Amino acid sequence: MAAIRPSLTRTDEIATRNDSDSLPSLFSRLGEDVMQLFNSQLALFKVEIKEEAGAYARGITMVAIGAVIATVGFALLNVAIAFAVSTLFAKANFSQPASYALGFVVTGGFYVLVGAIVVMLMKNRLARQELVPKRSVAELRKDKEWLKNEL
Repeated sequence: MAAIRPSLTRTDEIATRNDSDSLPSLFSRLGEDVMQLFNSQLALFKVEIKEEAGAYARGITMVAIGAVIATVGFALLNVAIAFAVSTLFAKANFSQPASYALGFVVTGGFYVLVGAIVVMLMKNRLARQELVPKRSVAELRKDKEWLKNEL
């Protein structure tokens, strides 16, 4: 009789293991694993977005500081160039206010044109930069393939 007991205990263990591997429990484990997978993917996505946002914030801050400094220098240079151009119109027998006005208009038009070109170039450069988090997309594709193979 003592020999039968260990065999019964082993049978109970096998029955318990088979119960835990039943279809509802397998679906439950699969659901938990999928949720854990999505949570880890979401965490990776958040980290990548933070990294990208930080890089953009630093870049934008430096551009803004440079723009303020360049604007001051640009204003002073623009006034000097406008006065220099106005001396060219002074020889054309215009009145002094008209010469100054034409000098400032020509200089301002030139800088508007140059500024528009710079803005368009930078806009196109920013448009080419990818905002899609590559690692998250790659992981999601791998997970999609894994789920297809598992189901």
